[in-house]
Amino acid sequence: MPASATKSLRVAVLADSDTRWKWGALTAKRLIPDESDDSDVRLDGYLLRGRATPTARQLQEVGVHADSLREVTAVEFLRAMEAGPAGTEADPEGTESYDILVLSLVGGGVQAMLHGLRSVFAGRAKRPVVVTGYVGVVYEKLADGLLLRHGADLVLANSRQDADRFRAVYDGVGADSSSVTEVALPFLGGDPYEGEHEPYTVVFAAQPSVPESRKDRTYLLNRLIRHARQHPGREVLLKLRSKPGEHTTHIEELPYQKLVQGMDVPANFRLVYGHMGEVLDRTDLLVTVSSTAALEALHRRIPTVVLTDLGVRETFGNHHFVGSGCLASWDQLDAGHRPVPDAEWVSRQGVAADGSYATAFDAGRERIAKLLGRPGGLPPLNPYYTPETAPGYLPGILARHHLGPDGVPLPGAPAADKAPGPVRQIVRRAARGAYRHGVQRVAPVIRRMGEL
Repeated sequence: MPASATKSLRVAVLADSDTRWKWGALTAKRLIPDESDDSDVRLDGYLLRGRATPTARQLQEVGVHADSLREVTAVEFLRAMEAGPAGTEADPEGTESYDILVLSLVGGGVQAMLHGLRSVFAGRAKRPVVVTGYVGVVYEKLADGLLLRHGADLVLANSRQDADRFRAVYDGVGADSSSVTEVALPFLGGDPYEGEHEPYTVVFAAQPSVPESRKDRTYLLNRLIRHARQHPGREVLLKLRSKPGEHTTHIEELPYQKLVQGMDVPANFRLVYGHMGEVLDRTDLLVTVSSTAALEALHRRIPTVVLTDLGVRETFGNHHFVGSGCLASWDQLDAGHRPVPDAEWVSRQGVAADGSYATAFDAGRERIAKLLGRPGGLPPLNPYYTPETAPGYLPGILARHHLGPDGVPLPGAPAADKAPGPVRQIVRRAARGAYRHGVQRVAPVIRRMGEL
């Protein structure tokens, strides 16, 4: 794409959690041509208000910055899209809009925004190129999640394997599959692994909801501590995603920070936070159940293990790594096992350990350039789900975001022009804190009582 085609690009990202903000913002940056000057690109971030809205600390840890960033409801976001990018004058003919819009949300959120945006941009001369996709490994609800994302101009697949699966689902239901675009995970990077550090460092990448039960999480914690005791010359790190009270993409009812309280742990075992890439800089062995961190490590050629201790099961997502050469147990690791990844498997997963990562987003950039240069503008968004194809499913999805069956805000939806006052902000923070307390403290107690 010539540099002239990228001048004054205006990009927006709507995300509903810290991990999705990271994926969305980095994806937006990857899709901007290399020839463009950063000063000619404006990135506006919108955080969808909900249970997983990231805190300031989480956003700081993600480390991806925008020219503007604000928290919105779904209706407020749609009204912001209707008004156009900040700093542009109102245009009665509706020619002003963002150039690129990345929807980094759960499937239902993407579907609601597609219908809402279809209504917002109806009859207007210009609308943004709408992009969506997945934060990491797609190991469950493949058809459901994909059809909820259908209607975006680009549905990004993080690997060749995902691209093939995505097209098969769309073609299988008679939906247009031309939107499926193969790229890669946008947060891969860092220097390749060059040998053992001093001290040798083992990192367990924790996940908020995998595994979910207290028994399984306690087992993994005990095995990690046991590994530290058996190898006193190693540094053993438990890499955590969030602090108690914070939420990520998935609900964490039993944080490892609480499980470890009162345990006798060796001096070479500790909990760490921070940017995953920085932790990987000193990692000699990455261990996880099924975290996307495994793909980050494989990209850098860091020895990586996906645990089999609790079984290779679809509910854990570690079945995705069948054939990878990375499956192993704690007993094997304690005995000194070093995994060797299968090169063909790695190649199909978009890990790009062969150095091809620099060109991984070329297809996405080319498709966006073609759409932005389309004579007469873009056609209306056309999701697979409509009131005719899914009358018992779609209205409920839209109603959760205060939208009617036609994508228009329902009466009584929150107004975008009314900024929350200090009292409302305090009440909102208190409500969110109470919800998180209920999830992490009250719900597990009720569940245990129900098992008596």
